[in-house]
Amino acid sequence: MVLLDGKKTAQDLKDEIKATVGTLQGKDQRPPHLAAVLVGNDGASLTYVGSKVRSCEYVGFDSTLIQLEENTSETELLKKIEELNQDANLDGYIVQLPLPKHINEEKILLAIDPEKDVDGFHPSNFGRMALEMDAFIPATPFGIMELLERYQIETSGKHCVVVGRSHIVGRPISILMSQKGPVGNATVTVAHSRTENLADLTRNADIIVMALGIPEFLTVDMVKEGAVIIDVGITRVTDTNHPKGYVIRGDVAFEEVASKSSYITPVPGGVGPMTIAMLLKNTLLAYQRKH
Repeated sequence: MVLLDGKKTAQDLKDEIKATVGTLQGKDQRPPHLAAVLVGNDGASLTYVGSKVRSCEYVGFDSTLIQLEENTSETELLKKIEELNQDANLDGYIVQLPLPKHINEEKILLAIDPEKDVDGFHPSNFGRMALEMDAFIPATPFGIMELLERYQIETSGKHCVVVGRSHIVGRPISILMSQKGPVGNATVTVAHSRTENLADLTRNADIIVMALGIPEFLTVDMVKEGAVIIDVGITRVTDTNHPKGYVIRGDVAFEEVASKSSYITPVPGGVGPMTIAMLLKNTLLAYQRKH
């Protein structure tokens, strides 16, 4: 069993981006610039955005954190987004989700300029990705593809079962895995909470991508010997014996499944770190499109 080390791979990627940014300074060009919009004071979102800002600093990007009050109106947020769309010195930005309940997320995502949509959530980018055109790919599926490529995992002709159909992970990774390319050419089955006889599907899969959000759902009896396991799930599970009062669990029962798999991502330290690294890569791509 080989551990797919997302933490190390993400660090390698950040170092590569940092080296690219370093060459720009010699040419007297401004560095890439990423902004993050945060509405309210959600703890998990604050942590995540803080991590993005620190990563920007590490690779040499300019970064801007725009923090708005919880009671910010939809109109005010749309006005801020239009300002960001028009800012020539800004290459990409993200609006941290979830947004407060009084704001329509779909309306906000549609207002983002697709050329600056480094999260890859705009329908324009999603459609272009599906048509194998130049597009910003959502960071988590993009990170999974990068891991598979860097570990030289054979995907061509393999049966890949994606468990979960979200627009952020399940749906895009199912499209990417079936496309032509260095990583892809897989035969893909998309399963979800309504799928019958799910274990029969996963037992026949060469590659399983778990993006369901149910801790330790995939157990050892559901996988075949030598399968590749990608665990996207991340859930806080109460544990009174732990100093923090909780532990982080993925969608895979890691200890038991690891012994049967050829490659597996840990949680934490697998897909998670790759997501931020790919957001930086998308920002660099946005910058390079202009220069």
